[in-house]
Amino acid sequence: MNSAPRPRRSDATRAAILNAARERFAADGYDRTTIRAVAADARIDPAMVMRYFGSKQRLFAAAADFDLRIPAIADLPPDQVGSGLVAHFLDRWEDSDSLQVMLRSAATNEAAAEHARRIFAEQVAPAVAALEPDPAEAAALAALVAAQLIGLAMCRYVLRLPPVVAMGREELVARYGPLVEAVLTVRQTEPR
Repeated sequence: MNSAPRPRRSDATRAAILNAARERFAADGYDRTTIRAVAADARIDPAMVMRYFGSKQRLFAAAADFDLRIPAIADLPPDQVGSGLVAHFLDRWEDSDSLQVMLRSAATNEAAAEHARRIFAEQVAPAVAALEPDPAEAAALAALVAAQLIGLAMCRYVLRLPPVVAMGREELVARYGPLVEAVLTVRQTEPR
């Protein structure tokens, strides 16, 4: 006898809405995505989308909500932190459409940009802070690392620049890892 609970219809409906929303937000960005379009993609009535999520903003937050699962970078050998971060983020971007949803939408919509800033503050900044005891310097380093990684993601997954798209994972890690490493290791010098 199977004792595993059967999935509820509401769980399947919610999952269908989220899948449709991720695809639509990734393709069209936040501003051009509509509740009607998401509902049509999920093959349900738009009222159901509103019932489950209440608003487009809440639907976006659910569709773009993810855990970056940043590794404990302080535990990596110092000369592998940059490469480790690049490899990790390549895996995350290729594992989930959620990051692409966030990137496309944050570029055109303030609510989506705020969502991205929240993820940065809650996940990226604390990981970098483990490497740098000075809070101001840690914040600066985290922002610069995010700028590097978001730039790579924009060029590879959104703009789809052919040379960047054509590079394999290992080549990207080998070429881009040292750039991120340089950001983390160059310390601000005192003005003369």
